[in-house]
Amino acid sequence: MTLREDQILRYSRHILLPEVGGIGQERLARARVLCVGAGGLGSPAILYLAAAGVGRLGIVDGDAVDLTNLQRQVLHGTPDVGVPKVESAARAVARLNPDVQVDGYPFRLDAGNARELIGRYELVLDGSDNFPTRFLVNDACYFAGVPLVSACVLRFSGYLSTFSYAPGTPCYRCLYPAPPPVGSVPSCSEAGILGAIAGVMGTLQASEALKWLLELGEPAVGKLVTYDALKTRFDTKFLRRDPACPLCGQAPSITELRMAEGAWCEG
Repeated sequence: MTLREDQILRYSRHILLPEVGGIGQERLARARVLCVGAGGLGSPAILYLAAAGVGRLGIVDGDAVDLTNLQRQVLHGTPDVGVPKVESAARAVARLNPDVQVDGYPFRLDAGNARELIGRYELVLDGSDNFPTRFLVNDACYFAGVPLVSACVLRFSGYLSTFSYAPGTPCYRCLYPAPPPVGSVPSCSEAGILGAIAGVMGTLQASEALKWLLELGEPAVGKLVTYDALKTRFDTKFLRRDPACPLCGQAPSITELRMAEGAWCEG
């Protein structure tokens, strides 16, 4: 794909980077990224990926915009209240960068559709708002061989990790073998969240995605990056593959997709 003159101008600050250049920008234009969730994390991630010129964005979200979303879900505005988030997100992307193709999926992922849908893309960003979906996305990405950038936020903190599913690297279940029980983790509507925290973590997801697509730097594979906003501190914990992991371990017990019960979180 050859960039047009207006695209060269639009992406000039990328192209000036020797690590990106015109070739890298053309690579982004051919890229296919699936964003699970168009909420607190998905909002900044989708906006920055669209601004960066990622050519095809899939957006999965079965919810409509609610007034309580607008404190952190910057992809949507007051006139979008009641509108399906996928529809609102597509309009926002079109306003920002009409060259980006949006594939809208106005439903939730389940065991019947996740693997086929994820297989259409080369990278997945998970900003979903419940643990059963997070585990389903991890499992589907593992089976499809599609890398995953996962993040989660609550109150004043957030975490991020990238899962490549390369041999010897950990998956999400190496960190958390199963979803926490229903009621064990408070949701955003119960515990609250400082809206800008979602912006920080969603932007980090977009940064990880761009690095991955451009093959730049060191991705957060085998790492759990945590952000404590109250202390203005980032910490990194190194992760290892768990030989007893029920998905990627030596004797896996999970051999097909299934949707589990579990607590809600904020995405």
